Amino acid sequence: MSDIAVRVENISKQYHIGRKQERYGTLRDTLTDAFVAPFRRAGRLLRGQATGAAGLDETIWALKDVSFEVKCGEVVGAIGRNGAGKSTLLKILSRITEPTTGFAEIRGRVGSLLEVGTGFHPELTGRENIYLNGAILGMKRAEIERKFDEIVAFSEVERFIDTPVKHYSSGMYLRLAFAVAAHLEPEILLVDEVLAVGDAAFQKKCLGKMGDVAKEGRTVLFVSHNMAAVQRLCNRVIWLHEGKVIENGQPGRVISDYLQASVSTLSEQVWDDIETAPGNDRVRLHRACVRPENGASSDAITIRTPLAMEFEYWNLQPDAYLNLSLDIYNEQGIVVFNTSSIHEPVWHGRPFPVSLFRSVCLVPGDLLNDGLHRVELLVVQDQGRVIHRQDDLLVFDVRDVPEMRGEWHGKIPGAVRPHLVWNTQVAETDLPPLSV
Repeated sequence: MSDIAVRVENISKQYHIGRKQERYGTLRDTLTDAFVAPFRRAGRLLRGQATGAAGLDETIWALKDVSFEVKCGEVVGAIGRNGAGKSTLLKILSRITEPTTGFAEIRGRVGSLLEVGTGFHPELTGRENIYLNGAILGMKRAEIERKFDEIVAFSEVERFIDTPVKHYSSGMYLRLAFAVAAHLEPEILLVDEVLAVGDAAFQKKCLGKMGDVAKEGRTVLFVSHNMAAVQRLCNRVIWLHEGKVIENGQPGRVISDYLQASVSTLSEQVWDDIETAPGNDRVRLHRACVRPENGASSDAITIRTPLAMEFEYWNLQPDAYLNLSLDIYNEQGIVVFNTSSIHEPVWHGRPFPVSLFRSVCLVPGDLLNDGLHRVELLVVQDQGRVIHRQDDLLVFDVRDVPEMRGEWHGKIPGAVRPHLVWNTQVAETDLPPLSV
């Protein structure tokens, strides 16, 4: 028996955009259209627009010649920018839409969670939808009843289980939908980027459940923009770009290549006009820069390089108690560290006047691992209230130093890569005899 759960061969999917939806018309509609059609064509000609079908109908390829296989029990991630074709691929595998060319072969019972509440009937209660989804998956009533309490407990909607799901909030809808998809024991689980809807605690719970599903030997195809989750859950990653497979392989390498291609470095930003600078009526940014401590923002940064991160900002409120907080993310989306200016010696506990300020954070060398890093800035007032947040304010690449590798030829794991001091000494020379 084959160990292939999913086989995709040369799948392509074409969509038509710009085509008007056909509708049924009366005789009056037909005669009216026939009368005004010449005037419409003349108007388009005067505006320089096409008058034929090409002007109303354009085609795009959401997928183009995509091929891959997924083995039974394998957890495969699909990554790529919005519009890369990831969701279209899962819809084809779920039999929601058909490919234009090529085919997909699925061996096993498929459970899909492509968007909030996929497969739910809004007029039915949560309880009825659990049984309905189980029946769609081909499960017997006894199987569903065996899992029912576990599904309800996971979803945390016990009080509303007999309420029609059309009255659920999006969060309740999501919790129940995920619980049903993950617990009704499909042999193949297809999960799109639905975790973004839930809160942080529920996202963590879902990822834990998906990990359990994978350990049970079921096949999972997981689409997500959460690179840390993809790296943690998946055995293999497929990178899609403009409907084509760019790379298919080991998660760390594929994710790193994707992020390197998707994110350009941004070592300095300047806003000279206070009226249009990022911020609000309390604070506005003037400049942000990351550079070697004794160099310029254009100089290369290696794992050995001490860094200076500079931030200039206008404080617009008199007597404001401010501090800056930085989250440094690596290319997997993991927070490497957080640092804050709250204990900065000069201004700690002192109110800020209305002025332009410059804050500098020094990061020692031999700390960061190689790869792309992103800086998120939070301006905090009164030691706890975030008054401005700037995502991806700076993006910089830390390069490897080959002489530090020794005999190691791969990427060294870990969010940080400190150069720590080791000391080895002879502890004792007289060893007891060994029995042979």
